[in-house]
Amino acid sequence: MAKSKSFYIILILGSLAALGPFSIDMYLPGFKAIAKDLNTDVPKVSLSLSSFFIGISAGQLLYGPLLDKFGRKKPLYFGLTLYIISSLCCLFVTSIDQLIILRFIQAIGSCAAAVASIAMVRDLFTVEESPKVFASLLLVIALSPMLAPTAGGYLITALGWQSVFVFLSLVAVLLLITTIWLLPESYKPDPTYSLKPKPILTNFFVVLKEPSFYTYALVSAITFSGLFAYVSSSPVVFMDLYKVSETGYGWIFAILSVFFIGYWFHRSIFRLPRLY
Repeated sequence: MAKSKSFYIILILGSLAALGPFSIDMYLPGFKAIAKDLNTDVPKVSLSLSSFFIGISAGQLLYGPLLDKFGRKKPLYFGLTLYIISSLCCLFVTSIDQLIILRFIQAIGSCAAAVASIAMVRDLFTVEESPKVFASLLLVIALSPMLAPTAGGYLITALGWQSVFVFLSLVAVLLLITTIWLLPESYKPDPTYSLKPKPILTNFFVVLKEPSFYTYALVSAITFSGLFAYVSSSPVVFMDLYKVSETGYGWIFAILSVFFIGYWFHRSIFRLPRLY
């Protein structure tokens, strides 16, 4: 694959993979404004974040079989369209319960982008190229906690919390257009692949029988539970307890993210022992 073509494909795949994290981080500065408009409190607003996490988890089980049955792009079109519709519907919510449900649907949509982008790396690049490509995707994803809360804070201060969902909708529209015109179909649809529950569950049980699965799953669960606890609680701590403004919270979140990522990079590159 030519370097120029490889670059824009990696950029598109990275942007798709970052859609979910961007959707999580960008509206965090608006928790206080959302609570005020919907006549609730910030802890209740944080449930819309929890529903998004649940949707991300459930969506991964949904899109794996769909990507094998229909190819990579058709489920991606469906997911991005669902994301756009649910994001626009968030503009018209009148209760926090509606927002919680819509955020779950939005997560189901964004999950298609995350799962498809990872699958397409495996399709389009060789085994030797894949680690570098995944590292590039992680670099794009890592920009999300640095940029999204700060940008969200300024948007919310200037135009209200609804502007975040307008922005996310426009980003998804741009990604959908880019996917249609510039991203190649990397996997031939398999009409013989069954979407019946029994064969799908059988494949899941094969994975569950692997002892190493539990080690990796447990480590990931512990790591991400701490991260999600921080993400969901930080608006309450900074904005309710310390009375930080929307823009101030965005900068605090971004600066802390820089230190977290820098610390991880330092430990990974310079501190951890070589395993080979």
